[in-house]
Amino acid sequence: MRVGVDTGGTFTDLVVTGGPGGFRVLKIRSTPSDPSRAVVEGLRRLGLLRGKDVIIHGTTVATNAFLQRRLGRAALLTTCGFEDVLVLGRQARAELYRLDAPAKAEWITRGLRLGAPERVGPRGEVIQALDPRWILKTIRRLRKLPIDAVAICLIHSYANPVHERALASALRGEGWHISQSHRIAREFREFERTFTTAANAALAEPMRNYLGKLRRRIGAQRLRVMGSSGGWMSSRHAQELPVRTLLSGPAGGVTAAARLGGAASSPNLITLDMGGTSTDLAVCQGEVPRAARTHLAGMPFLIPALEVHSIGAGGGSIARCDAGGALRVGPESAGADPGPACYARGGKLPTVTDANLILGRLPPGGLLGGSMPLDIREARSALGRLGSELGWGAEATALGIVRVVESGVENAIRSLVAGKGLTFPAFSLLVFGGAGGLHACGLARRLGIRRILVPPDPGTFSALGLAISPCAWEASRTVLRRSRVFGSREMDRLTREMIQKGRSAVGRSGAHRARLRIVREADLRYEGQSHELTLGIEPDLVERFHRAHESAFGYARRGDAVELVTVRVRVESAAPHFDWKLDIPRAQSSGLGRGKPMGVARSGGRGVACIPRQSLRPGAQLRGPILVEEYSATTYVAAGFELSVGRCGELVLQSLPGARG
Repeated sequence: MRVGVDTGGTFTDLVVTGGPGGFRVLKIRSTPSDPSRAVVEGLRRLGLLRGKDVIIHGTTVATNAFLQRRLGRAALLTTCGFEDVLVLGRQARAELYRLDAPAKAEWITRGLRLGAPERVGPRGEVIQALDPRWILKTIRRLRKLPIDAVAICLIHSYANPVHERALASALRGEGWHISQSHRIAREFREFERTFTTAANAALAEPMRNYLGKLRRRIGAQRLRVMGSSGGWMSSRHAQELPVRTLLSGPAGGVTAAARLGGAASSPNLITLDMGGTSTDLAVCQGEVPRAARTHLAGMPFLIPALEVHSIGAGGGSIARCDAGGALRVGPESAGADPGPACYARGGKLPTVTDANLILGRLPPGGLLGGSMPLDIREARSALGRLGSELGWGAEATALGIVRVVESGVENAIRSLVAGKGLTFPAFSLLVFGGAGGLHACGLARRLGIRRILVPPDPGTFSALGLAISPCAWEASRTVLRRSRVFGSREMDRLTREMIQKGRSAVGRSGAHRARLRIVREADLRYEGQSHELTLGIEPDLVERFHRAHESAFGYARRGDAVELVTVRVRVESAAPHFDWKLDIPRAQSSGLGRGKPMGVARSGGRGVACIPRQSLRPGAQLRGPILVEEYSATTYVAAGFELSVGRCGELVLQSLPGARG
């Protein structure tokens, strides 16, 4: 069996696939102070705390540690004269006209940034050899410092890492975590490479502590960790390269979305994963969208990652009245403890979940199949206090909260889609997460999208993506070659070593080597440019680059030489087979093809019928307003939308012609 475990800000989700027990899902409250407690408790409830089942974990430990600056103590060894690269950064400024721009946080202070008397040239030539006496002197100095990790990032080590390897070899017996830039991001651009290497070192201690707890409690051999680019790695590899788990959390949902889109013949998707704390957005055009680098909190990382855009909007987002008297929602969240006011766990601040309950968009029997009751009186009290500041009633305040949060998500989607030169009519909106289905219709109306897909068990969809994801290994190398043609032999030679390492690494995971998928890519540009286009390594690479450049920028310089900047390799195992029609069971019920109301959600005297999703069989057609209730989430089908069931069990919501919101 495979168990996908997705840790969110409010809930921890578990999905079990395969094996004699069949498909099972579980949602429990997260434990932010120690996320491993919720993971262990979930496995215990499923009866899987001990065993040999593979557990694939999507974790936000590295993300939260970086955002909250709860980092380990790291030192940086770099080439003399480059000790301040982390502080200098790039000349680009986020706020161009701000004269008092805040100083960059020095999370590796000047006293922990040491310069090595060495120099390697851009072609890998050794200009100044590394002095062994300096190494011994530096080790004695480091022993006196309060550190638990060392980052090594020397100039042009992407071309020749001989000095990095010498330093790492000398430091290895000291008990520190060692991060070498040529093993983490063997690419040029000094600031980005240094920052990524230093971040990896600083994240090592938080990740070691967390994974150490999990391994002791559930067994080291069965634990895998999702990487940022949609493939899992061993827990040992994740501990060595924690920076590659920064987007581990959202990766599962996008992976599952691409699989479902292919099975349901809907390859063009805008995915919306709205949980309790944040909303993750992505654009899928037939496959998982990947990028060679990413940003988090405005900082660059040279790591392969899914193209996911996150904003602070979710069911737990707190609503407030700002100094100007305007209604604001998020990014602060009530989280799992105490949670929204309607959870009746001590929370007094109004949230998006409270607003949806007041508007009759949540089932009266509570969440998680009725095991989690909702207190509408607490919700009204919280919204009433906010409404008194705004001069509104509770329902008007609730409607305002929903409109504000949907406006923020709409703006983020528009920016994401427009930035790719795409238009909305060609896409369906795939919504999941605990709160995604509550806002799907409102967002579709705002964006002009006529078709919405809601997968089976949307509240645990990301955890399902983890369970059905492949093992993956990735590497890159900057080569900087100019030519008017790059032959297949040359590309084979440049990628051969990386492919061999990838085959070996993925093979150790137990994958059948004959079924491995190898993806080769190249970053190319014209001479004099500072940006690249990434293309798959195939015949006629240079001509394909000319065409891609013309398509992206409106012109091509076909007479000029092309510069091959970086080559990339991804080796992944075959993803486990998953049949959406068979592997997710539906409750068998006769005579319920058109839905059978199981209750009424009330708002201001109005009633909205609640339909159990298990009763909706293929061929069912219903018109909103209705609520479709299931264990992991609720879907609100607004007036003006028609609901049907797709061939993979997905709900299909379509806007009726002439319908108005």
